[in-house]
Amino acid sequence: MSSSRGRLVIGVIGAEAADAAHATLAHEVGRELAERGHTLVCGGRGGVMREACRGAREAGGLTVGILPGDDASEANEFVDVAVVTGLGFARNTIIARTAEALVAVGGGYGTLSEIAFGLRAGRPVIAIGSWELRDGGGREAPIARVSSAREAVDACERLARPA
Repeated sequence: MSSSRGRLVIGVIGAEAADAAHATLAHEVGRELAERGHTLVCGGRGGVMREACRGAREAGGLTVGILPGDDASEANEFVDVAVVTGLGFARNTIIARTAEALVAVGGGYGTLSEIAFGLRAGRPVIAIGSWELRDGGGREAPIARVSSAREAVDACERLARPA
């Protein structure tokens, strides 16, 4: 079932070394995105990225990996379109600006940078067990918190604006 908005490009971000719980959630998010007809964009490597791509691919979805290096072979085996950048972690801004919404599943400092780039670009950020952020004045960052893949994709469809 596709949303009334049509196909969206949704970023799934998270750690390259994901624990089992986050890997399972990422797989479910990828599957849910594909079942609704959306395109997944991510960093294209392991952990959360791989599992989200695997879920999307199993459901017949399109996956795009924005790679940090110069070699397309760095992409996990479930990436349909590998974009080589040679930019290292600076590629995180490309992921954040390409996506119409971002789903953060767990994550480390790379994920934190993608969240910041996404918020700065005006993209909705949806978190499942990810960073909790406050500014210097104690105000919470505008991150939607959910507990399931279905809720995450519902929030993407409700909050996303075309890039």
